[in-house]
Amino acid sequence: MNSNTKALKHLKKDIKLKRLIEATSAYKSIKSNSCYEALVKSIVSQQLSVKAAASIYGRLTTLTKKPITKPAILRLSHDALRSVGLSNSKANYVKNVAQFFTDKNITDKQLMALTDEGIISLLTQIKGVGVWTVQMMLMFQLDRPDVFPVGDLEIRKQVIRLYDIKAEGKKLYPAIEAAVESWRPYRTIACKYLWAYSNQPT
Repeated sequence: MNSNTKALKHLKKDIKLKRLIEATSAYKSIKSNSCYEALVKSIVSQQLSVKAAASIYGRLTTLTKKPITKPAILRLSHDALRSVGLSNSKANYVKNVAQFFTDKNITDKQLMALTDEGIISLLTQIKGVGVWTVQMMLMFQLDRPDVFPVGDLEIRKQVIRLYDIKAEGKKLYPAIEAAVESWRPYRTIACKYLWAYSNQPT
């Protein structure tokens, strides 16, 4: 039994999640050339639709003449970064990531040797890089199987709908995380189905 089959067998023990899984296909994303580039892509995606983020990211790759490398970003002026559609803040954040990876000489090999928590702890030191941003890299670049981005609005909406969660305020996040506890150790895979389901035409 391969890992994906094993994961689906486990997740389908949850009847509500089983129905959702069988109604869609897992969300797919093309991997970046490096963890650094994946983190930049994640920053671009913050609080944007998939379509809008892809458009801005595409213009950024044109500007850096592919791929998006640290030296390429550091050579660009703030105005040049703004010209592709990045907000003032995101233009700064992208530079911050390039500088941090350069100063610390961070490699993919070093990151892959760390736990999910270790990677989050390291990279959230960068101004503009929050937990959600790193989690997207963990899920889509490093294929870490048990990441649950409770800070993602669409994931929250789907879990609330799926389990009819009534909690509000400070009780909401703990209630959501408790509802998906049975998904461990495959929460990443479950989330990819939730994203795919939410993007289906109605």
